[in-house]
Amino acid sequence: MAHPLMRILQINTERGWRGGERQTLLTALNQRKLGHHVELLVHAQGELAKRAAEQGLSVHRVRSGASFGVWLAMHGRRYDILHAQTAKVVAWAVFSKPFHRRPIIFSRRTSFPVGSTKWATHWKWQNVDQLVAISEAAAAAPRSMGLQPIVIQSAVPAVAPAPERVRTFVLDNNLEGRRLVGTVSALSPEKDPVTLIRAAAIVCAQFNDVSFVHWGASGQASAPAQACIEELGLQDRYLLAGFAAGVEQLYPALSVFVMASKFEALGTSVLDAMMQHVPVVSTDAGGLKETLSNGRGLLVGVGDVEAMAINIIELLDHPQKAAAMAGHAYAEVIAEYDVERMARRYLNVYASVLSRR
Repeated sequence: MAHPLMRILQINTERGWRGGERQTLLTALNQRKLGHHVELLVHAQGELAKRAAEQGLSVHRVRSGASFGVWLAMHGRRYDILHAQTAKVVAWAVFSKPFHRRPIIFSRRTSFPVGSTKWATHWKWQNVDQLVAISEAAAAAPRSMGLQPIVIQSAVPAVAPAPERVRTFVLDNNLEGRRLVGTVSALSPEKDPVTLIRAAAIVCAQFNDVSFVHWGASGQASAPAQACIEELGLQDRYLLAGFAAGVEQLYPALSVFVMASKFEALGTSVLDAMMQHVPVVSTDAGGLKETLSNGRGLLVGVGDVEAMAINIIELLDHPQKAAAMAGHAYAEVIAEYDVERMARRYLNVYASVLSRR
């Protein structure tokens, strides 16, 4: 569907670079590609500000939550649509609405249960013009409050191969000749790195040629994760590799990708693994059940160390089965998680909201 050209402001409050920031940039770039005028309002010290500017997008930088509200009150009227991509900015967008008088779209990217401030969350969600959830799991909480979110799944871009980068990573970390099992997640409690480390101990006891690689920024679970590695004697078998920009390019080094999350609205790193033809073992937390449905991967219960280890061993023991599953997952992710398709679906939402005004 063709739409009249719109002026769109994408808003993201985060400093780091995780799935939501990547999706914000992908949405902005593809909406610009489709002919619309897109700008970003972001944290001044955030990675998104840097990457968006490198792509030639117009970027407005502020430093605090209140500054987002003030900026929107002063400048929000320039745009047809304000798209809040993070939960932290929704209240400020709503509070400033009497000044900017523009429709607000909010993309909910988490599946966390709503806490003790349920009334405040309900107020915020009720006062946006359209609530979007990135999965059925992310939509569950709003629906429990009587709201009707639209589900628009996140997208996965094609990633150019980088065999020399893969080779350099393997050599620099003395991983030649090893079969690698990997994950990408921040070392935070909801990602449950300790469960994965305990599963890794079982796998490593079974195979002498297997090592684990964990890419991701440090967080509240860093100390427990390091302590567990030392307790289980995995210092030479479980590499905490830290944050790596463009980590998707390193996925081809892996024989299996694993996700141990307790909560996950969708799991874009799992989609990235599928895009790179890497078979996946994952918990069934939140939207991961949807992402890995229809035989796209192997699912285990949250916190189930033994089941996780058994499924990793199954894929390592049966490479033909692993390759067939990865090929099937690749075909499905190409069909369902296209970036331009996601951008067009958001444009449809914007147009529908504007038509109601």
